[in-house]
Amino acid sequence: MRHEVTDADTAEAVGSGDVPVLATPRLIAWLEAATVRSAVPFTGPGLTTVGTAVRVRHLRATRVGGHVEVTAEPPPGEPGRRLTFAVQAVDGAGELVATGEIDRVIVDRADFLAAAPG
Repeated sequence: MRHEVTDADTAEAVGSGDVPVLATPRLIAWLEAATVRSAVPFTGPGLTTVGTAVRVRHLRATRVGGHVEVTAEPPPGEPGRRLTFAVQAVDGAGELVATGEIDRVIVDRADFLAAAPG
């Protein structure tokens, strides 16, 4: 998934810093969205995945107007309920922006929502 960094994606805009570069929380959201798409083959009717852990290192700044390509590699083999995706982000110059892992768990959508407080 390719994203262009806009003013709304900066650390200044999301409150995670005071510089006009890609915010770590926005980058993590993009990486997590990539895991949601990569998890689709592991779910069936009535099932979905929910995020449970994020381990990401944000290594390089990206200015407004720059592009970031995010990928999520599904786990090898036949996974169980827990899925760990290798994630990374690369900028338009081919430089590594972020790397890490994001965990998701397969759940029954209705049961999950029924158990959620609130």
